[in-house]
Amino acid sequence: MISFNYETDFTLDNEKAISSWISKTISAEGFKEDDINYVFCDDAYLHKLNVEFLNHDTLTDIISFDYTVGKIIQGDIFISVERVADNAKDFNTSFEEELHRVIIHGILHYCGYKDKTNEDARLMREKENHYLTRLEPI
Repeated sequence: MISFNYETDFTLDNEKAISSWISKTISAEGFKEDDINYVFCDDAYLHKLNVEFLNHDTLTDIISFDYTVGKIIQGDIFISVERVADNAKDFNTSFEEELHRVIIHGILHYCGYKDKTNEDARLMREKENHYLTRLEPI
């Protein structure tokens, strides 16, 4: 089950469509869905988690805690909507497209994709782009 939680004033307008898209992505990658919690928050909230759990004193757009066992995907994905908005401006894209990219990015990590090397990052971006085209217009 996919759930959306909010630690800021932001809310998704289209939870049902986004949830369906995420579920279809998980299935297409050969995995099964268990409990996946998205938490939308601000920079301060995510920064605190980054310092406390990852010992990184930096701002980031997403932190995921992966509890996947075998092919059963489960985890908590925290997304800073402030960072997403700033990144959208930096990458000259819409907030919605950047948000959707970050949402699916976390799931792709759970499916085993990495982004630490240039080659891994290229493959991750290809997968993101592929699944972004599968999101039904809302």
